[in-house]
Amino acid sequence: MVALTIFLAALLLFITLFNQTIQTAVLYQRHRVIASKCTDLLDNILLNPGYPTYWGPSNVTPTNFGLQDPEFTQYRLSPFSLMRLKSLTGTPLYYPKTGLTYSNITMGFGNFLFVPYSEVVNYSTVSRLLGTNNTYDFQLNIAPIVTVSISEFKSSDPLIVTVSVTGKGFPLAGATLSYCFLTVDLQGGGAYPSYTTAYGSAYTDEKGTAFLQFPQITDDDTSYALIVYAYSSNLIGMNYHQRVTEDRQYAIPLIDDFGTRTVLIAHSYDVHYFGPPVAEISYNATFVLLTEDFTLREMPIENSTGKIGKVNYGEGKPYGTLTIPTENPGILIITYRKSANEGGIILMPWGLSTMAFEITFGADMFGKEWVATDIRQVTVSGMAYQAKLAVWSLEGYQVKG
Repeated sequence: MVALTIFLAALLLFITLFNQTIQTAVLYQRHRVIASKCTDLLDNILLNPGYPTYWGPSNVTPTNFGLQDPEFTQYRLSPFSLMRLKSLTGTPLYYPKTGLTYSNITMGFGNFLFVPYSEVVNYSTVSRLLGTNNTYDFQLNIAPIVTVSISEFKSSDPLIVTVSVTGKGFPLAGATLSYCFLTVDLQGGGAYPSYTTAYGSAYTDEKGTAFLQFPQITDDDTSYALIVYAYSSNLIGMNYHQRVTEDRQYAIPLIDDFGTRTVLIAHSYDVHYFGPPVAEISYNATFVLLTEDFTLREMPIENSTGKIGKVNYGEGKPYGTLTIPTENPGILIITYRKSANEGGIILMPWGLSTMAFEITFGADMFGKEWVATDIRQVTVSGMAYQAKLAVWSLEGYQVKG
């Protein structure tokens, strides 16, 4: 009887251990399947322009999803397709004068990208087009590889700016810097502010750092913007830095329609009300293209009536409207003026890469049991980016003892 009891106990223990081993093996196999799915899905997204192939710079919803630039091959992505992805980060913005909610990609004050939900491609649509709905969830992050950090070393007379360039964890020594310095003139253009432009170049030292001097800035109350492009070998990155004298009441650009390339200019109090008093804001808009030698070339805005204008909170004309003059990537520059001494400058990318914006798209992966990831090095209009895809199963299985 004792021997039989011991035998049954040993048999039960063996069955339990064997069952757990089988579950672990099955779980490992399922994890391998998810990892393979992640790799295949990432390549499918990055090496396919989708259909229609030029859905990015239009206002149509794709019937086949992909982010590859249709004018190139390999891992080159469309800057406009990336603009139309609904951002997972950033608080959505509601603008009551159009009655629309906007996807929000903000990289700091004065660096905005707002796209209406009617123009974005949402996750549920993409999941259905890729065939992952009800089976897998995923999250795609596309971020610059080269980090360009800009800070003020001396605020005026002369202004000295520190520029630091790093790759993934290491400084880029000897990197070439090309920069554009925009000085805002709040009074020279009358009611509508303007700016002057200065170009220059420099090199980083062995620590990946360079100091840039601007003697034209003689006091701390001058608004300016500095746009810096850094390149070393095949790596290209950029960043920007602004100083404004008014950061509550300003002009906000909102994408209106990709197909017609129209942008609305709104008053900040219509979307971020800070309390009275409220002033009328005048603005002056300019569009610039990035050339091959990393200088900015101004292009005339087609709708001259939308180039300059005035907006006020809840009064008068609800917003200004202008048309981007080209289908090529560039930067919309808006100088704004509240008074003779209060104003600043706003930058908006037309094409995600022109200002090295980052995008996170997809489902929230917080608290998921097991997530497979894969990465690719890609370029977006020449800028070096890293695409990282995270995929997880919706089955929610685990090993049970």
